[in-house]
Parts: sequence; structure tokens; C-alpha cells
Amino acid sequence: MFAVTLYSSLFALALSASGVLAQDPPSSTYPAVPLAQKRFDSPDSLPEKVDTDVGLIRGTQKGYNKCDKTTEGQDSLCQTMYFNSIDDFCLWAPPETGKEVGSIEGEMVAWCTKPGHGTRLIPAGALKGVQWMKTPDYVQAVGFLDQTLLNMTPDDFGGEMDPHGADLRGNPMGGVVFSNAYNGKYQQAVEWHNFIGSNAFCFKACDPNGPNAAHFCEHVFDRIGCAYNAPNNAQKDVFESCQGDNQDFPGVYTVDGKAVTYTQPPESLGAISSMPYTARVPQSSSCVTYTSSVLYAAAPTVSTSAATTTTAATSSGSKASTTSKSTAAATTSGAAGSSTSAGNGASIVAMSGVSLFGIVFAALFFA
Repeated sequence: MFAVTLYSSLFALALSASGVLAQDPPSSTYPAVPLAQKRFDSPDSLPEKVDTDVGLIRGTQKGYNKCDKTTEGQDSLCQTMYFNSIDDFCLWAPPETGKEVGSIEGEMVAWCTKPGHGTRLIPAGALKGVQWMKTPDYVQAVGFLDQTLLNMTPDDFGGEMDPHGADLRGNPMGGVVFSNAYNGKYQQAVEWHNFIGSNAFCFKACDPNGPNAAHFCEHVFDRIGCAYNAPNNAQKDVFESCQGDNQDFPGVYTVDGKAVTYTQPPESLGAISSMPYTARVPQSSSCVTYTSSVLYAAAPTVSTSAATTTTAATSSGSKASTTSKSTAAATTSGAAGSSTSAGNGASIVAMSGVSLFGIVFAALFFA
């Protein structure tokens, strides 16, 4: 997590811009209990909203956590997600089109591959290759996608979501992750991170019973993407599930037999043009390949010319009906490349690069 002095600077800047001057952020800026410290035994034990602390900077939680068949469909604002297997996982993506991820990380909602979770469904054809990996300490999905089908602009470099954030309320605020991949029963994945953008994604959910969950699911290296936070061998058009070894802790590498921790430079210094190391890609084994149409048979189809979706699971839902319908259009307008900042404590600076998989510095994010 960034130092408290950085939080103070960010909040002081935001307060100053709004006409409120302060030397330090008031205590009401932070939740009484940070999101990463909130614990829930199962999805059934969740309250209507996990984030009940109204901060001065970001306002209220966008969606809700009590999700069921009444909330399922392409209007859902469910912010409870599931991360179970290659055919049953979710990603955080925008609730509406037209805004870049870096400006709405606090508002992202769950998009899932399988119905039954009370969420939106990832449309057919959106996933262009997925590698699912189960290691001793975490489960991870890395892949390629058509991000326009998840309400993202076509050239959005994206952002990073995690359960921390500058105000400790998480990105998204109130976002909670559950997985049954560790021991067959649903457990809250307390530490996780999700990069999405440049038509690629990676999501890692660390075993809450592991001693190093916070290290494997580190959240401070938000400027260096999937290649360093989730090193992988994902391939486009390949859908496979593997066993794997643990990666090195993100940001940790070895020089002359000694462990060295990389320090991410502040955004104010400009583009990251080089790295002192290349992340080691862990060994994988027992890989099984699948056909995407079989894996994601329940995925809704999306019209490329109209902002509509078609699926048997679609429901307006009593909660979802309080907001305008999500478009999920296949093509959207908007361009990345400008420097923006948002009240959710996130900022983004677009830079040249290829994707989130190489030494890519396509986007910089505050986590």
C-alpha cells in the first residue's frame, strides 16, 4: 500500500480542488474497517452492501453484494464475484460504456462466465483465450478478450482492481471475491488483484489459508501489469487449465543469489521505459485444453449494431432496474491517451506499449 503521506497528499489535493483545505485527511475519509479486513463466511452471509462507510472523496458503493436470481442479467450491479475454475470465473468491468477504467475503478461490477451468481454474464465471443492456473497458494486466470463486449472502449489501456485502494475501501468499493478452488467450499479470497485493459486481463485470487496471500496478491505494483504481477504463458485462442508452481512474489527478483525488491517509481517521474529484471514464469503441468464454445455455452450473444443482449438468464431485477440499462455494445467511441484523475482515488496516464503481457507500460494506475 502507498504510504500514508501519499494518501494525505492525494486527499489534500482533492479537498483543495473542491475548496476544502486541510493539512491531513479527516478520519471520516477512511472506513472504520478497511475492505481487506472485512470477513464473510460465505456469499449467503453478505449484507446488502459491504461498503457502508460514506467517504468524503468517493461517495457511496455503486452496487450491492446480496446477489441472486432477481439481480442476474446484463443490468446487474452485483459487486460480489466468483473465481472457481476455467469455466466459472468473473472479471471486474464497467457498469456502463463511455468511461475509461482508470476513472471508474471504484464502480466496477462483476461479469461472470456462468449464470447462477446474480451477476452479468460475459458475452459469447468476448474471451479470446484463457489460461487457468492452480498453484499451492493461489488460483489465476490470464487471457485475451474483446473488451468492447464488457463495456470498455476499444483502446482503453485499463486499470488494476484490488481490495485496498487509496482510501482503503477497495476498487471496486465493496468488491468481494469468493472461490471454491482451494478446498471445494466457498471461502472469501481476501487478497486478490485484477488487471484488465488493452484487450487482455489477469486475475489472481490468493488462498486465504496461505501464509503469503498478501505477497502473492500484491497491490502496489499497479504500473507494470500482468507480466510482472501474474507472469504466465497464456496464448491467444487457447483455453487451458493447468497445475502450476508459485511465482516469485511480485516485485521480487534475484541478483547474485540475493533477493531484491523492485521499487515502483512515482507517476510524477513519467513513463517507465525500462525494468531491471524480467519476471520468472512459473512451471506448469497437467494442462487440459478445452473448446471455448463448450466452456461458455451459457454466454449471451451480443448484437454488434444494437445495445442489447440476448440470454435466457437475463433479468431486469428489482435492484438492477434502478439504473439505466447497460449497453455492452460491440463498438464504442472514446480514446485513451489523455491523463485523467478521478474521485475514486485512481489516476491513469496512457503511454505507448503493446499489451499487459510484455514489458508493457501502456497505462499507469494508482491502486
